[in-house]
Amino acid sequence: MEQDWAALNKYREENIKITQSSIWPEVVFMGDSITEAWANLHPKFFDSNNYLGRGIGGQTTPQMLIRFTADVLDLNPKAVVILGGTNDITENTGTSSIKMITDNIKAMAYLAEKKNIKVILSSVLPVNNYPWRPGLKPVSKIEVLKAWLQNFTQENGYVYLDYFDSLRDENKGLPKRFSEDGVHPNSIAYRIMEPLAIEAIKKALRNQ
Repeated sequence: MEQDWAALNKYREENIKITQSSIWPEVVFMGDSITEAWANLHPKFFDSNNYLGRGIGGQTTPQMLIRFTADVLDLNPKAVVILGGTNDITENTGTSSIKMITDNIKAMAYLAEKKNIKVILSSVLPVNNYPWRPGLKPVSKIEVLKAWLQNFTQENGYVYLDYFDSLRDENKGLPKRFSEDGVHPNSIAYRIMEPLAIEAIKKALRNQ
């Protein structure tokens, strides 16, 4: 039986050092493998901007929600960038409806707002086929989730960060030039995502 289902121990020691030093990150990026790989591949983007990556490969939004306090709230950032949902669509931790995904994202957003942390919600990246789960036909679910995120951010005064439209191909997937497997971005894709993230963060912090 998995004893640390949400991987609370992954960043535990790093988080303790931050809280003891009281040198807080400006922004925490919360997510799955897409965020984790981003921080590993482009550490200068994070370090030079005082951003902190808190991605864990394979995670779904319920796992992210469980560790949200330790990996975001306790680190006292000015803003959080949340990117999650693609692994819910592939059912990594079991069957997951759009409502289940949005309930978890909503909960994270409300927790951050309660601590006066500015909320930036990211679109799921385009995918038209998951190689390890062929036949899922995820495009329609991703579009529904994307529309919900746009509406939810607008209704609540959060910032919506749209990676989808800058990375999609004509089939609403992630093309070869941006990804080897059609799911995980490469360095070229991250270079496109970075200025979009910076602009969204600036917008969120201007609204303080």
